[in-house]
Amino acid sequence: MKELIKKLDAVTKELIKRYMKNALSRYNTGKIVHEKQLLFHKCQKRNRWVFGGNRSGKTECGAVECIWLARGIHPFRKNKKCVNGWVVSVSRQVQREVAQSKILHYLNPDWIVDVCMMEGKKEGYENGIIDYIVIKNVSGLNSKIYFKSADQGREKFQGASLDFVWFDEEPPEDIYYECLMRVFDKKGDIFGTMTPLKGLTWVYNEIYLNDKNNPEVWCENMTWEDNPFLDKSEIELLTSTLSESELESRKYGRFMSSGGLVYSEFDENIHVIEPFDVPLSWQDNISIDPGLNNPLSAHWYAVDYDGNVYVIAEHFEAKKDVVYHAEKIKEISNKLNWHRASNGMISTLIDSAASQRTLAAEKSVVELFYDNGILANPKVDKNLFAGISRVKSYLKNAEGKAKLFIFKTCTNLIREFKGYFWGKGDNPIKKDDHALDELRYYIVSRPETPKKLSEKSDIQKDKEKLIKKLSKKYY
Repeated sequence: MKELIKKLDAVTKELIKRYMKNALSRYNTGKIVHEKQLLFHKCQKRNRWVFGGNRSGKTECGAVECIWLARGIHPFRKNKKCVNGWVVSVSRQVQREVAQSKILHYLNPDWIVDVCMMEGKKEGYENGIIDYIVIKNVSGLNSKIYFKSADQGREKFQGASLDFVWFDEEPPEDIYYECLMRVFDKKGDIFGTMTPLKGLTWVYNEIYLNDKNNPEVWCENMTWEDNPFLDKSEIELLTSTLSESELESRKYGRFMSSGGLVYSEFDENIHVIEPFDVPLSWQDNISIDPGLNNPLSAHWYAVDYDGNVYVIAEHFEAKKDVVYHAEKIKEISNKLNWHRASNGMISTLIDSAASQRTLAAEKSVVELFYDNGILANPKVDKNLFAGISRVKSYLKNAEGKAKLFIFKTCTNLIREFKGYFWGKGDNPIKKDDHALDELRYYIVSRPETPKKLSEKSDIQKDKEKLIKKLSKKYY
């Protein structure tokens, strides 16, 4: 029996040793998991980005993703037998200290077939600068992870055919586009993990706003609070020492303009929801911000019995005439089985400027819409600051609750929320605000939330009881 116990003890120690050696096996597998890291790994889009504060856990996402792909053991994707990928850092020095270090942390030495060095000795590869690592794929073939630095210049990123590219921190725009070409023929993946410290760069437009509406682009903000492994007292201490602008990027992973976001209350994780079948009784109104060369923006709004507003459909297009837009509005309304006025027309709100005639046209935009079956009401309140205040109250009311929800299919409204900044003179920057303008018209058209009735006095309560008794007696 003693011999058996001794052997079991030896086996247990060996298993513990192997477990401790394999950090990958412990990644998000315990009682506490980092939910946003899992969101990144589970996403099936081919261009994924995490904008995270320092120590939010974003770099682990990239390192683990690389190893899962190279080993052919990705739990949420179809695996390949032989994988080649690049890890792109800002510089070789940063590569060694951050991305390379993270990959080696999660890469079991038993899986390494070979290491090729740029600087340093092969025997102590963790202390040098690695060129590439050859890794055992579970298929029996080998994969390679190459390390690149953005300071090498675009020419060093040409020619290869890759399965993935991981950008650890923001790359120059020309290198990003060159890497897109590297994964093109294999339908490979691009993923990036970065803290947005450089302001509103090309990444802000191309990825965060997704201004080209690329269906393969996905991004997520990762904050200190999202990382369950950070000590809360340390978070509070560091929060108290940083300025508001530093907190936005270093704690919350947000892009910052000098003026700040107008709708800082907007949170995609709260306000953007999956579409669902909206009851016909919830249908409320359509709001339009007209445009010819500029986009015309129209959204369909519904309200539930608790006063929550839902933006359920979107029409957003530029360089089209009123006839075209009217047909699109009718087409979307028909799909939604949208209610109509007694005369059979579709009622909407519209910018009051649309009622004005110009020398270039015999009829106003409102009249043209009327001729095409759209009854557009131009009597909207255009007070900018009052409207912004009302929208803010729907994003987050006095009780801290959201009252405005946007279907994720309304991509242009979501994009404008994320890119609407204060400019000079305490005014918002007039750029890409067409959807937000007509949202404002609609929200202002809503009745103010009724104030709660004050608590009844004891005398009032006694009167009501007496009335109830009398009513039972005589009726």
